Amino acid sequence: MPTFLLGLLFFASPNTIGVGVLSTNIRLTLLGFIGVTTFLLPCLAIYYLYRAGCVKSLHLDYLSDRRLPYFVTTIIYAFATYFFRIQLVPLAEIAPEIGIILGSVTVSIGLVGLISLRWKISAHGMGMGGFLGALFGIIVKFGENQLKYPFLIAVVLAGMLLSARLQLNAHTSAQVGGGISLGIFVSIATVWFFV
Repeated sequence: MPTFLLGLLFFASPNTIGVGVLSTNIRLTLLGFIGVTTFLLPCLAIYYLYRAGCVKSLHLDYLSDRRLPYFVTTIIYAFATYFFRIQLVPLAEIAPEIGIILGSVTVSIGLVGLISLRWKISAHGMGMGGFLGALFGIIVKFGENQLKYPFLIAVVLAGMLLSARLQLNAHTSAQVGGGISLGIFVSIATVWFFV
């Protein structure tokens, strides 16, 4: 979801997050790095944990299987946040919002990991909630009207995804509701106070 969110912002609303001054090639390169750190590396880490016998299923069906993958993913996301916020000084000066958004995703994943110590909250719900909350916050705070249609499409997709999670008996209504609420809250708060 962070790759999709930042990809949408990079090309539909680049000035909102400061990348409007960057060429398309640079934006694509940054988006590629974001995709590697927020999708590929966590997938490989979870697969490694599965092959090593640390988790029973790649679906992370059991509460005990969810803890370690979420904490490892939090560390990977924290690295990406650190890289974009601290290490890439010229980019951090031009577009600090990239690091801020990645930071909010890191916090959300970390919270899912903490909550998963006791309860199976929906990470899918949290991801979709974060996506929706960030778009909604940017639309309201900055008046970015070009994001209204992508937001509406995302609302429909979120409904479909969360309905599928319920249909598959992967989560209860409370777990899905908790996940989407957590994502919306963290991302709206981030946009409102830090972007």
